[in-house]
Amino acid sequence: QLQVVESGGDLVQPGGSLRLSCVASNFPMDYYDIGWFRQAPGKEREGVACISTSGGDIKYADSVKGRFTISRDNAKNIVYLQMNALKPEDTAVYYCAVAVVTSLRAMCETYAYDDWGQGTQVTVSS
Repeated sequence: QLQVVESGGDLVQPGGSLRLSCVASNFPMDYYDIGWFRQAPGKEREGVACISTSGGDIKYADSVKGRFTISRDNAKNIVYLQMNALKPEDTAVYYCAVAVVTSLRAMCETYAYDDWGQGTQVTVSS
């Protein structure tokens, strides 16, 4: 199993910012597409922001476009999710996931990702 570990989740006020990190612990991250997903209580898991091996292809959910930025530092084996202008509806457990098989048109589709981290809690509340 390809292992990733998320960190950076916290409690923040609406309008605040957080940066999440996804670190690959047992594989070279630059071989794989990486995605950030989230799941709120009572809702299905959804793709938030996803990035290709080189960073040349990126997709965002409509709900976060313009507020969130995904980036990767392959030398450090880290993918980041910068989250700005956070809203209460962003509250969820955020997961980092790895796609074993690269498919551009399947980027940020949950079914395309194979190995998942344990998640990090993001809570946006006043």
